[in-house]
Amino acid sequence: MSATIIDVAHHCKVSPGIVRSVLDTSPGDISEELRRTILDSAQELGFTPSAKTHRLGVLFMDESAKGLTHPFFAAVLDAFKSAAETKGYDVTFINHRIGDNMMTYLEYCQYRRLDGVCIACIDFENPQVVELVKSGIPCVTVDHIYKKTPSVLSDNETGVQKLVEHAISMGHKRIAFIHGHNNSVVTRTRIKQFYQTMQFYKLPVPDNYVCGALYGDIGLTRKLVGELLRLPERPTCILLPDDICYLGAMDAARELRLSIPGEISFAGYDGVPMMQAISPRLTTVRQQCDSIGEEAAKRLIGLIENPAGGSWLPTVVPIEFLSGGTVGKPE
Repeated sequence: MSATIIDVAHHCKVSPGIVRSVLDTSPGDISEELRRTILDSAQELGFTPSAKTHRLGVLFMDESAKGLTHPFFAAVLDAFKSAAETKGYDVTFINHRIGDNMMTYLEYCQYRRLDGVCIACIDFENPQVVELVKSGIPCVTVDHIYKKTPSVLSDNETGVQKLVEHAISMGHKRIAFIHGHNNSVVTRTRIKQFYQTMQFYKLPVPDNYVCGALYGDIGLTRKLVGELLRLPERPTCILLPDDICYLGAMDAARELRLSIPGEISFAGYDGVPMMQAISPRLTTVRQQCDSIGEEAAKRLIGLIENPAGGSWLPTVVPIEFLSGGTVGKPE
């Protein structure tokens, strides 16, 4: 069997992207010594052009502007990259610029000759994103659904249901929900499930108990939690957009000298490991980042290698409820 670009990369202890650049005779700023090492290794291992590596692109721009420091999506995209490279696929991030030349997302993909794109955490209604999805280049989305485009999502319905039911089981009846930006399938699903679960248990939801924020926005969450806690009849439990926002919620509670969970309870979302180190440990829902990233790579590679096969139905990845210490019995 012929060697692949991955084999050459492992042998030379460099990334598959560097190997591809050399083999495509576009080494850029790669040293002559490394270029020669790669070419010699390719010949020694029996690499042939037919054992090619596809180029996959990742289109990612989160609304909190945290980029790859966003703990949830960083883990998802790392899993996507690892799964893709294991199958011999090179991964690059998509932007608007090649040198000094500005271009659309589609133009960038065409220029880089990308064979497929993973789209995550971006404005999915952006005309350039929609243009890319409709272009015919194979695409997979994370946390969004387009027609005739494979997608991978967490089980957000079960996640929110588990959080609300846990709060109710602890005796809470006044439960508020601060959600992320509602211009997404994920947020709309979570909001709908929150109302449905509260209605099922015949619990009222005052209009001012449901607030829109941004995912990962600690400052805005601090402000909204403060407003909820100053209501004449304040909630006894507040569901937050994600785990990181708990930092803002804690500040707001401390400012009012309210103990957690004695006087106010909080629950997060995502299951970010570092947030599980805070005392009391955060009650939350863990999204399976590795599974989401791996499934996204699997769906995209499957679409590239077998365009007529497979299903357009989304892949729904199970969640895990983590019962921490931030939801207690109300006074």
